[in-house]
Amino acid sequence: MTYNKYKNRKTKVDGIEFDSLKEARRYQELKLLVRGGAIKDLELQPVFELIPKQKHDGKTIRKANYIADFKYMDIQRGIEVVEDVKGFKTDVYKLKKKMFLYKYPQYEFKEI
Repeated sequence: MTYNKYKNRKTKVDGIEFDSLKEARRYQELKLLVRGGAIKDLELQPVFELIPKQKHDGKTIRKANYIADFKYMDIQRGIEVVEDVKGFKTDVYKLKKKMFLYKYPQYEFKEI
């Protein structure tokens, strides 16, 4: 049994390692929704660029990304949903969430 720095237990489902039991359970729920035809195009760990790579004073500054837990299409409502399963919200997460909401308003954002 492996724990991360926030005391979450790493959990494997379908050969995929999740950062927490809560995230693994949500994955199983989403898989059922896919099978039931409520959602489609389930994607794990989708990456969204928040700030592109840039140069400053001759030095390269890495890009900043937000990595969500899940992304999928809600078939009935016809909208794409991005989900993040959270137990503890760090200051970095809060800032990246604000940047994501500003840059990607086309997605419905859910915290589970």
